[in-house]
Amino acid sequence: KVLSLHTTMSMLTMLNKDEPLDDFTLSVMYGRLPQDLKQQLLAPYMSDDGNQIRFSIRVIDSYPGLSRNELLNRIRSDLIEQFDLEPEQVQLSGLLVLYNNVLQSLFKSQILTLGTVFAAIFVMLCLLFRSVPIAFVGVLPTMLSAGVILGLMGWLGIPLDIMTITIAAIAIGIGVDNSIHYIHRYREERTETGEHREAMFNTHASVGRALYYTAITITIGFSILALSNFKPTIYFGLLTGLAMLIAMLANLTLLPALLGRMKQTKV
Repeated sequence: KVLSLHTTMSMLTMLNKDEPLDDFTLSVMYGRLPQDLKQQLLAPYMSDDGNQIRFSIRVIDSYPGLSRNELLNRIRSDLIEQFDLEPEQVQLSGLLVLYNNVLQSLFKSQILTLGTVFAAIFVMLCLLFRSVPIAFVGVLPTMLSAGVILGLMGWLGIPLDIMTITIAAIAIGIGVDNSIHYIHRYREERTETGEHREAMFNTHASVGRALYYTAITITIGFSILALSNFKPTIYFGLLTGLAMLIAMLANLTLLPALLGRMKQTKV
């Protein structure tokens, strides 16, 4: 299979008893080659006038420590600087470039999306509970869960890809639901009892029990993905389950502690 001009030259050298062909012989052969062979051997990699050439390079995508964006930027800069080419003369393409563009878009959208989502959730909680302090407290457990998971991925060297980049969004979606349920029930109990400790115990005994079983069920469900042979799927299952546990623990410990320090939690 022809992958580049180098493949063609290697084949011609092999046919010539491993002796490289000189320029005169190559010129004669080029003139006598049938058009269909030219289309297969030369046309995909070199223009008719010989002023443009296309390199085909294989990159091991699973290579440890591979930084696609850094590699592509270095190839582009080296071609321009070391071969005196103009920027518009260099065009990188292929699956590696496409996948790198997808990942770069994901990284950018992850930052913008998380910021926008937390802002939207904060506004919704303000409208729901009609209290800015309660809305701020309600967002904190979810932010903690997402932050711990993203920090753990960075610490363990787990890359952000199409699978793992969705973990934070899932943790936010489920974690906020738990916070809303807990705060709503806590405010009702606080209104009836007038005391934080008893209201917290009653909330834990009702909504807290439901949050506990829900988190455990979701964690076990996502943990099944650990049986996969595909590493990104394994990371996705284990980290999503861990995010659910962290969100549950934050909603059952940090959230009531913060609510207890607030002077006004009644409707």
